[in-house]
Amino acid sequence: MAIIPSMKKMENKIFAIRTTANREEQVMDFIDTNVKKKNLEVYSVINAYGMRGYIFIESKTREDAEQACFGIPYSRGLLPKEVNFSEIEPMLEQIKAPMNIQERDIVEIIHGPFKKEKAKVKRIDETKEEVVVELLEAAIPIPITVKMDWVKVIRRDSDETIEEKKDED
Repeated sequence: MAIIPSMKKMENKIFAIRTTANREEQVMDFIDTNVKKKNLEVYSVINAYGMRGYIFIESKTREDAEQACFGIPYSRGLLPKEVNFSEIEPMLEQIKAPMNIQERDIVEIIHGPFKKEKAKVKRIDETKEEVVVELLEAAIPIPITVKMDWVKVIRRDSDETIEEKKDED
């Protein structure tokens, strides 16, 4: 699935392409090849989750979209009407940006029972999106597992605060 920020500009058009069921990925590959070969103004090709037999294409004009899917195996053609972004938005999966957390970072817990506590990162489990931390002001260091988005990095291992780095930029 490819989502390009240009979708927010409403000057581009989104069209639906009918495909043979379960061949959406192959059609997307053929479209990608066609776009590069013919140098068309196609910005993204979207395979919406749970939408079998259809893919969506974002292009500057209808002609570019037609040229992109012309002569492609398993493509049944472009639907006559343009699709509004609001119609397909619920089907799109939000891709999270990778968190910039490292071991030994000092973080502030921003959610949950330990909210506003400062802690040191001991371990990171990216598959579960969890972080194991130890509270700095606790009498006995006990490892606590929290969600990755429950913490905010306030200081790196190099002792330079994140706020200072932002001010230098």
